Amino acid sequence: MKLSLYLKFILAYIVFGIAGFVAIATISSHLTYSYLVDSRSQTLYDEANLIASTYSTVYEGQNISLAESYPQLKAVATFLNAKIWVMDRNGKIIVDAENKRVSDIISDFDPTATGNKSYMVGNYFNSFNEDYLSVSAPITGNFRTYGYVVIHLPMVNVTKSQYHILNIVYMTSLIVFLLSLIILIVFQRIVYSPLRKITNGAKAYAEGDLKYEIKVHSNDEMGYLAATLNYMSDKLDDTENYQKKFISNVSHDFRSPLTSIKGYLEAILDGTIPPEMQEKYLTRVIDETNRLTKLTESILSLDSIESVKLNKTSFDINKMIRDTAGSFEVQCNSKNITIELIFSNVSQYVIGDYAKIQQVLYNLIDNAIKFSSQNSSIIVQTSLKKEKIFISVKDTGIGIAKNEQSKVFDRFYKSDLSRGKDKKGTGLGLAIVKEILQTHGENIDVISTVGVGTEFIFSLPASKET
Repeated sequence: MKLSLYLKFILAYIVFGIAGFVAIATISSHLTYSYLVDSRSQTLYDEANLIASTYSTVYEGQNISLAESYPQLKAVATFLNAKIWVMDRNGKIIVDAENKRVSDIISDFDPTATGNKSYMVGNYFNSFNEDYLSVSAPITGNFRTYGYVVIHLPMVNVTKSQYHILNIVYMTSLIVFLLSLIILIVFQRIVYSPLRKITNGAKAYAEGDLKYEIKVHSNDEMGYLAATLNYMSDKLDDTENYQKKFISNVSHDFRSPLTSIKGYLEAILDGTIPPEMQEKYLTRVIDETNRLTKLTESILSLDSIESVKLNKTSFDINKMIRDTAGSFEVQCNSKNITIELIFSNVSQYVIGDYAKIQQVLYNLIDNAIKFSSQNSSIIVQTSLKKEKIFISVKDTGIGIAKNEQSKVFDRFYKSDLSRGKDKKGTGLGLAIVKEILQTHGENIDVISTVGVGTEFIFSLPASKET
């Protein structure tokens, strides 16, 4: 089974922790042992020297007065929990703090056996059955060494102190290890786990699963990053759906006229359509061809709007409206539609790309005529408000349902009413209008009521030129 990086890290951390604990235990044991032996030996040596100095003052010849010094010897031995001997130069025990006076002789006694140290660890020349820390201090007088004061401390006492210290070290190490383990667990929850989810999400997005949701909801950088990636995936999914819809709509809008053109031409060639009717159907072929041309031009125009640099100038928007409205005379006459122009001033200058704004007006008026009923009117109005010129195109047509008003600017969008009324539309006119105005830094709004009519309102910056 393949282990995750986090599990590998946990295992490595545990191994490191065990190895570190063993290392700490070994080093600490050695250091504490050395420290305690040195420390206790120094303390015992100081006491031995103090006792030896007391004995030096009571020397008379080679005899020692025990009556005056034994109480001190007994008290010190009890306080130190140690054995104290007074020995002559030959290794004979003259005084033992436990037995007052003895005559035992330590065989192989050698006062120089400690070397450059003041102590030795062992059974002190086979005097004991267990290890002792033994410290000796010379008894001197009249520039001569008469004997030695020897203090024996059981090593059991030293090891007990060592174990107490080591227990503190071990507990401290265990607490540090547990605290660091807690930090590691917190790191796993706060950093590693969210990062793993984000990585899986990014992998899913790379594989095309844009509906994958990264479930990280913390109020920190990780949560913000996850929310950003989720938002990005939603937008990418919308873009992908839009592309699919775009291709589907383009295919549909191209397929219909191509099918008609192919059917008419085949019918002419195989004689289904008689010669006297061919002119009529060839006219329909031309109409379908013009429809394809218009669709192609609309797509190319929409794709080139953002890439083409605007050529902004100052021009009279009222004059442009009059000229544009005049170009629809034939269409208006065919449906007995009148276009009313309402201007707050005779001339009103704006700043914008003349050709692009003219295309906006053309599309809006064309749209208004297309969805207006017979014997109706269209109102085109301009007004000045806070250094902005507002242009309104209002018809009394079929209107747009509320649930469709936010979609009318989408590419290829056609409402059911639109398709029923006029199947020749490309569904790109209003999309082109919105794109052009957005490149100018402006926007367009729609107000519509079904069965009453529709009004489109957009703005342009007013020019100081008059």
